[in-house]
Amino acid sequence: MADSKLIFEGTDWTFEKLDRAYEAIEQVATKELRLDCFPNQIEIISAEQMLDAYSSVGMPLMYRHWSFGKHFIQHERMYRKGARGLAFEIVINSNPCVSYCLEENTMALQALVMAHAAFGHNHFFKNNHLFRQWTDPDGILDYLDYARGFIARCEERHGERQVERTLDSAHALMSAGVFRHRRPPDLSASEEKRRAIERFKAQEEAVDYLLDTFERPQTAAPVPDAASERRRRMHLPEENLLFFLEHHSPILEPWQREILGIVRNVAQYFYPQKQTQIMNEGCATFTHFYIMHRLHEDGRIDDGAMFEILHNHANVLTQPDFDDPRYSGINPYTLGFGMMRDIKRICTEPEDEDRAWFPEIAGCGDWLGVLTEAWANYRDESFIQQFLSPRLMRELKLFALTDDAADRYVTVDAIHDEQGYERVRDALARSRDVSINEPDIQLVDADLMGDRVLRIRHFRRDGIPLEDADRTATLAHVRRLWGYDVVLE
Repeated sequence: MADSKLIFEGTDWTFEKLDRAYEAIEQVATKELRLDCFPNQIEIISAEQMLDAYSSVGMPLMYRHWSFGKHFIQHERMYRKGARGLAFEIVINSNPCVSYCLEENTMALQALVMAHAAFGHNHFFKNNHLFRQWTDPDGILDYLDYARGFIARCEERHGERQVERTLDSAHALMSAGVFRHRRPPDLSASEEKRRAIERFKAQEEAVDYLLDTFERPQTAAPVPDAASERRRRMHLPEENLLFFLEHHSPILEPWQREILGIVRNVAQYFYPQKQTQIMNEGCATFTHFYIMHRLHEDGRIDDGAMFEILHNHANVLTQPDFDDPRYSGINPYTLGFGMMRDIKRICTEPEDEDRAWFPEIAGCGDWLGVLTEAWANYRDESFIQQFLSPRLMRELKLFALTDDAADRYVTVDAIHDEQGYERVRDALARSRDVSINEPDIQLVDADLMGDRVLRIRHFRRDGIPLEDADRTATLAHVRRLWGYDVVLE
C-alpha cells in the first residue's frame, strides 16, 4: 500500500483508509472546485444510531417527545423487513459540519459519501444566501443542548403529561411557525436564555393586568380606528402562528411560551432546506461525481471501486416514469444533478439553442464560476426558472398538467417541445415554490381587552381549500394554546 498511488484497496474500511481518502477528496474539493466549507467532523455510526437520527430529524441533540419514538419504530420495522434501506449519510448544518456515515458502508461508499456530504452539502450550507440569512450554524448545537435541558427541567417541575400536551400542539403547528419574509430572532443559546428570563419577568408583571381586565366595566364596542391601532400594536397580520401565540396567548405560562419558541426555532432551522432541496442535493451529487472521477483519472481509485461508486450514484439518480408504481414526483437528485451538469455543458460546449436561451453563459468557459454563483444566490424555483434548458426537458421527458376540479379530466397543458418549454419550466418552478404550495394562513385580529376571540384568515390559492380533517385538528391545537375561541375566515 505504501508504494501504491491508491488511497485504498479492498472493500473494508479502516480509520487509516478514511483519513487517506479524506485528504485526497479535500485536495480536489478545495484546489479544483474551490469549495469553501466549514471544518468537518465525520462520525461513523451503527444502523440503530442512524435510525435514531432519522427519528429526531437528523439532529445529534434533541429533546424527548413520543413522536420521535414512534418514527424510530416505523423506520426500524421497515428496515428489518428489508422494505426500506438506510441513508448512507446524514449531514448537519452546523459549524463544525457534522457528517454521520453508516458503518455498514464499504470503503468506496465511505469515500463517496464524504465527498457528497462533508464537501458538497457543507459548501452549500455555508454559502447559500438562505442559510446565511436564516440559520445560525455556529450556535445551533449549543441551542439544542439548551433546549433539551430546558424541556427536561420542565418535565421534572410540571409533569411529563403537561409538557407533552404543549409539545403536541407546537409540533402540529410547526409548518405555520416560521418567518418567511423577515429575519427570525438569534438562535444562540445565550440569547435564548436571556429572552427566557425576560419572558418570566414580563409574565409576572402582566398577571395583575390580565386579572384586572375582568373587573373593568363593559364599554362600547371599539371604534374602527381603535381596532386598527390594536392590530398595529400587535403587528397584525402575522404569518407565524407559534411566534404570535408565544408572545400574546392569554393563558400560557412562561415555560410553555419558551417551549413554543424552541419548536419555532427548530422549524425555522429547517425552512431553508425545504426551499433548496433540488439545489442542495444537486450540489452534493455534482461534487461527489466530479471528485470521484478526478481521483479515478489520477489513479487514486481503482476500477472496481469506481464501478461500485457509479452503481450507487446511478441508484441515487433513479427517476421512475410517471406511470411507474414507484413514482412519487421528480427526484431532486436527478433534476439538481442534471441541471448542474447541463450548466457545465452550456458553458463549454454550447449549441445554437443554448446560445438563444442562455446568451450570458453559453460558451463562456467558466462553468465553475457560474455554478458557484448559482449555489450562493438561488433557491429551487429561481434556479429552475433561470437555468432549466430545453435539452434537459427533452431528456427528462417533462410535461405539465392542468388539474381543474371543475373538469372531468386532467389535461396535458404543455410538453417538451418548442411551444411548451416555457410553460413546462414555469409549472415546474411553481411546484417547487414553498410559499405557494403551503397554506397561506395569517392571524388578523385578537382583542385581548374584549372577547379574546382569535381570528385567522386563510387565503386560497388556485381555489384550493383547506382539507377538512387537517383544518379541524389544527384549530383544536390553536385553541388549546390560545385558551379562547378561534375563528377561521
